[in-house]
Amino acid sequence: GIVYFAGHPFLYPLLRARLLPSLLLSIFVFATLFIWTYLPQVAFLAIFHGRRLAWINGAFLVLGEGAAITALLFEAFFVDETLVDVFDATLINEGCRGLVATSRILHPEVSSPIKELGKPTTSAVYSPFSLRQIIEFIVFLPLNFIPVAGTPIFLILTGYRAGPLHHWRYFRLMGFSKKERNAYLAKRKMQYTWFGVVALLLQLIPVLSMLFLLTTAAGSALWVARLEEKRRSTLSDPETGAHYEDDPS
Repeated sequence: GIVYFAGHPFLYPLLRARLLPSLLLSIFVFATLFIWTYLPQVAFLAIFHGRRLAWINGAFLVLGEGAAITALLFEAFFVDETLVDVFDATLINEGCRGLVATSRILHPEVSSPIKELGKPTTSAVYSPFSLRQIIEFIVFLPLNFIPVAGTPIFLILTGYRAGPLHHWRYFRLMGFSKKERNAYLAKRKMQYTWFGVVALLLQLIPVLSMLFLLTTAAGSALWVARLEEKRRSTLSDPETGAHYEDDPS
């Protein structure tokens, strides 16, 4: 997603529109947490981890808290609509226009995938607000108190829950029921877990978390494009007697 975003300038306006408020918010959140909570948490972790590991794991703990707060604020007030636009524009650029057209008006006469995006015709949400995920994140935070293995376990468990949410938009475009969605996810648990872990790790980078939210949306759309390409080839297999074509409109 990072390489794709950097190599496709049509996505840049979406970043510029949100850059200043998101940078200021990120700086404020992380500065506040490190000034007021980092040393107390290091002192507490030193009881369990020793001094050296306490400094490292304390940083991960504060970064995790900051990532949760900034992601929540970004998605609630700044960027969910932008993430949808990144996701949809990437799909259009990768030849999945028909999939996007099921949920919003498109203007194919223009040259840019971003400018092609019209008003949504159905609810357009990249990743839904999940109270369960927030509660689980808080519950999992004490895992960082476990020496050495605690932080990796925390990242994996959190990634396991967060990964599928990056394809929520795809599931809505496909019209999946809850049962169909769960069956689809069950076949790809490991893939979604690692996607969620990498996305979370990128969110732990102070100040740049807004940028990585957008690149992650591009990456999730690229994954969808590959899945759709595979699905099309399966449906177009002569042995199945079926042929699939994306809507060119």
